[in-house]
Amino acid sequence: MFPACSVVLTKRVVVIKSITVCTQFLSRVGSFVCRPPYSTDMAAVHLYPEINPYNIGRLKVDHVHELYYEQSGKQNGKPVLFLHGGPGSGVNQHDRRFFDPNIYRIVMFDQRGAGKSTPAAELKDNTTWHLVADIEKIRKHLDIGKWVVFGGSWGSTLALAYAQTHPDNVKALILRGIFTLRRKEVLWFYQDGASHLFPDYWEVFINQIPEAERHDLLSAYYKRLTGDDEKVKQICAKSWSAWECATSKLVVDQENIARAAVCSWALQFARIECHYFIHGGWFKYDDQLIKEVEKIRHIPATIVQGRYDVVCPARTAWQLHKNWPEAEFHIVPNAGHASREIDTAKLLVEAADKYKSL
Repeated sequence: MFPACSVVLTKRVVVIKSITVCTQFLSRVGSFVCRPPYSTDMAAVHLYPEINPYNIGRLKVDHVHELYYEQSGKQNGKPVLFLHGGPGSGVNQHDRRFFDPNIYRIVMFDQRGAGKSTPAAELKDNTTWHLVADIEKIRKHLDIGKWVVFGGSWGSTLALAYAQTHPDNVKALILRGIFTLRRKEVLWFYQDGASHLFPDYWEVFINQIPEAERHDLLSAYYKRLTGDDEKVKQICAKSWSAWECATSKLVVDQENIARAAVCSWALQFARIECHYFIHGGWFKYDDQLIKEVEKIRHIPATIVQGRYDVVCPARTAWQLHKNWPEAEFHIVPNAGHASREIDTAKLLVEAADKYKSL
């Protein structure tokens, strides 16, 4: 049916039990949450061992922003770039583990305002196209020719934008949880869509906003996340972040929700995400990344999409696949949005292993 690609579906039976959840941010939700009899840490069986960077640096990219970057794996290995999600989430030590450290020179960096980059949560001169330019600055700074580019969620957005702008610098693409920042994708998650599947957590999310403003939650949150009231800003940042953390896996993960308790991280994540989403990513038109995929159809690529991804529903990945039939396409039938769900992690590692020969 699809001679130029492969659609891989893996069967797995999961027994689920319910437990009561009570967290700092969701204490008003007296709900039951499904928890599987395994932890997503079991994904580690498919990942490479933990490693430390051999090089850590900072790169001043303009008069405002300085980026944190790191390199790990093989110093003279084949370059691979990891692009984190959000925007605003930053990188962490687990992100190195998708790649064979005996083969790959693994490059990661915190995008503008995220993680260890400074100033934290800064929105000035922080757009998709600034980030695309930053990637090129890092590539040249590290004296890299071409590299494999890996990105999930917002990272897939940025990877597509970068590859379509600089196709000659990309050996291959590994994309997960496809997000192209179209208006309907944003409204699904922040206005009417995912709310029907997680009504308990949605209620906490909207309760930060007066009823009179709930017809446009994105604008209401943006006003508060960029306002002068620091207390309101922190409350809204935690609420915004907890909503995404609650919905990002096939089953709700309390530890993932607890990330929103870290005020500094929540502010970076919420402010930068909302800033990008309310401005439509500064794309020329709404479905630019899908329509302009013609520019990169010659680049080897693997797309991995969770069937039950509520944050970035599979419809977008399917539309990208239909416009890019040459790309290898996987739907994971027992996964949501997160990269470290067991079978998703397995497919991502396999994709990175596949491109070791390039």
